[in-house]
Amino acid sequence: MCAASAAFITALVPGAAFSQSAIDAYQLSQYDLKGTARFMSMGGAFGALGGDLSTLSQNPAGIGVYRSSEIGFTLDLDCQSSNSSTNGFGTDMSQTKFYLNNIGGVATMRLNSNMFPNINIGFTYNKLASFNRKFAGGVNNLPISLSNYIAGIANTYGLTQGDLGYTNFYDPYLDSNAPWIAILGYDAYLIDPDGDPDNPNWFGQFGEGTSGSGRFKVVEKGSIDEYNIAIGGNINNKFYWGMNFDIVSADYRIESQWEENLRNAYVFNPDDSQPQIMDSRWRLNDQYRVSGTGFNYQLGVIYKPIQELRIGFAFHTPTWYSMTETFYNERIDFQYPFKTDYAITNNGIPSYNTVNFRSPWKIIASVAGVIGSKFIISADYEWTGMRTAEYYTVNPYVYDNNWWDYYPEPWYAPTKAPSYSYNDNPIGYTNSKIKQIYDNISTLRIGAEYRVTPSFSVRAGYIFSSAPVKSEARDGDIQVPAAGIMANYNLYNATNYVTCGLGYRYKGFYVDGAYVYKHQSSNYFPFSPDPDNAITKIKSNINFNNSQVVLSMGLKF
Repeated sequence: MCAASAAFITALVPGAAFSQSAIDAYQLSQYDLKGTARFMSMGGAFGALGGDLSTLSQNPAGIGVYRSSEIGFTLDLDCQSSNSSTNGFGTDMSQTKFYLNNIGGVATMRLNSNMFPNINIGFTYNKLASFNRKFAGGVNNLPISLSNYIAGIANTYGLTQGDLGYTNFYDPYLDSNAPWIAILGYDAYLIDPDGDPDNPNWFGQFGEGTSGSGRFKVVEKGSIDEYNIAIGGNINNKFYWGMNFDIVSADYRIESQWEENLRNAYVFNPDDSQPQIMDSRWRLNDQYRVSGTGFNYQLGVIYKPIQELRIGFAFHTPTWYSMTETFYNERIDFQYPFKTDYAITNNGIPSYNTVNFRSPWKIIASVAGVIGSKFIISADYEWTGMRTAEYYTVNPYVYDNNWWDYYPEPWYAPTKAPSYSYNDNPIGYTNSKIKQIYDNISTLRIGAEYRVTPSFSVRAGYIFSSAPVKSEARDGDIQVPAAGIMANYNLYNATNYVTCGLGYRYKGFYVDGAYVYKHQSSNYFPFSPDPDNAITKIKSNINFNNSQVVLSMGLKF
């Protein structure tokens, strides 16, 4: 390749070739505003109020406020839209989903004591987060190519053509010197070795005189679901206490595409000694899933010094997860004048990896004012220690049960290796990236309710949650390594909710409705830029807007 075109090559340092991702750590740690319609319509500001099924997973002392038993459920219609903008080029997408937000009950046991009036036990299912959304966009004038990023990885690891030419028997976890994305890029003719065969200098397709466009599409699916068992009570109708134990189930899936159409690209053809300048069209597809279960513990108190004032405090341990990661359908479809074909990892066989993950610690402080029987105003402050999230053990050698049908011994025999401690690489590197990219999160929730008549109430609320990502990361000044071949990622800004709702009571029966509007924006990167080279920064601004219509029904008895 000519020297002038080499000036566009970026030797990016990927850090480590492994699957655990700092981006996944955020996905598994953040919850939506979900729960009963009353809870959502007041912005979730229930930490000092209690008496609602949703509070069992926010401040478990809320169960102590109950004076009678209750059963109820909540349905949610979620309309999501997204808009991407990159240098004036925009794309809109939308979808609608229907959820069961919440179902559960509380049983009250009266103790016939003025000091200890009752003990309450509750069970609820809560949808904590929904990952269902999609977005797409494009870059009309590419400044660089993903192929150059892949070439930078090959240079960093000092790879030869021999290192990249045995995909059929390649074990990405046993041989960390040959990252997946480099092997796939080589098989799809995206990178070109130049110079000494034993120590080549790798180049991508984007060089002097190259131009073109890029397109991306991302579809996310899944949810975080919680099964909650709580117990609590009150002391002298002044001090309320509660604690719970949660089983949490998480399932996050992402399918992403990055497509490039290049003119005057430098394409590696093994039949020629030099790269050929030609048109290039290719699309990278990858599918990834992380799923598993975890548990956590929550403890809370509410104190009512006078009838008009309530103060609450809750403490949430991290959720300790045991997760399985799955990489599948990772391929590059390519079209060149000399060949149209595709390259695929592991001959299309899914690869699995198990990892343990600890989500952040959380602390919630709350205050509420109750004016007569007409008006309630409440506020919560929640601190989420995002920088405390970490991976703590990993077993990187778990494979599909049918693997041996494809690669029987003695040709291929991977063995199960012992787990690493979280201070060792690769986990230590990922944990350091979590602290480098993310910041602790502050969330303020405010809610109000006015009882128009004894049976009819109106409600409103607002939530602000600070940006979880440091500004230098959102600006592309911090490098984010690829996980497997998944080089793309989203870095989020602050989140805002505006809520309102209505409620109706008749004897023990209630029905509540809520409308919730959520806005969040992000910076999307198809691959990590080189912080020292501004020309490598491809960034799209994504706006997510969600509207939810929520209905709760229940019975107190």
